[in-house]
Amino acid sequence: MSLLARLFGRNADSREPVRPLWHQTIALARDPAWYAECGVADTVAGRFDMVSAVLSLVLMRMEASPSLKAQSALITELFVEEMDGQLRELGTNDVVVGKRMGKIVSVLGGRLGAYRAALKSPDRLDQLATVVTRNVSMAGDASPVAAAEKLAALHDRLARRDDATLMAAEDWQ
Repeated sequence: MSLLARLFGRNADSREPVRPLWHQTIALARDPAWYAECGVADTVAGRFDMVSAVLSLVLMRMEASPSLKAQSALITELFVEEMDGQLRELGTNDVVVGKRMGKIVSVLGGRLGAYRAALKSPDRLDQLATVVTRNVSMAGDASPVAAAEKLAALHDRLARRDDATLMAAEDWQ
């Protein structure tokens, strides 16, 4: 530990090992194809919807591996930190941030459950399209089917990744 770190009491951030995975999650949520080809609204709400959708898929993949339980909590902490920062950047009052963060975490949990149930369903694409209809802001009269297909494909790609590759956020294509 360096002298400055000892003087200022800065410890290593325990979330550093999951940052590559977090950055890849955000990169996938920002993929222009969601907005141009799948019809997701290119708005603050639409972008949040895609972050929560992609993060839900990542968390489901992490749930499939008992050794990644602690890391799934850490990536959720990064999500909370990022959303807190975004709210503050948008000018949300400090008094209100806590309430909004509670709602955002609740929304993530609800969506995680909905995506999990849809992807386990025998008619998963139909169920996933229903979940997308309820949980993703679409542009105009765009159909949720393309977004549902892309989410199902991402889910399948993540399921094929071993733990180390997943955590390193490599080879997601």
